[in-house]
Amino acid sequence: MIRKLREKDIDKVADIWLDTNQSTHAFIPVQYWKDYYETVKEMFSQAEIYVYEEENTIQGFIGLSDTCIEGIFVQSKAQSGGIGKQLLTFVKNRKQQLSLHVYQKNGRAVRFYQRENFKIQSESVDENTKEKEYVMIWKAEEKGLK
Repeated sequence: MIRKLREKDIDKVADIWLDTNQSTHAFIPVQYWKDYYETVKEMFSQAEIYVYEEENTIQGFIGLSDTCIEGIFVQSKAQSGGIGKQLLTFVKNRKQQLSLHVYQKNGRAVRFYQRENFKIQSESVDENTKEKEYVMIWKAEEKGLK
């Protein structure tokens, strides 16, 4: 089940955020993520976040700022099970366009977004990590037009 984030979910979601970033971004020092942990937790209550919950356990979430995906995070043990795709489909059904930034070195994520019809629009450098990233865009198809 996918639902909106509740205040009581913040600690669990923050732990998934930290764990996922550490495991998928080995090219960024672990301390970087630990340093931002409390700041990110505070930001969760202001963001548009949807969680994927199964048997009363949150297994992943997607965070948005308007039409920008700030991230899709799935617990390590639940990855590659379709949760990320379900979360993405959920927000695609609510938005006409989505954008995101993804580290170029995170090839798995880049391929995932490309399979989901995101197109690379440009390249940039994350000022905080100095890592190269892609800006990717998805647009809903016009209904009835071919």
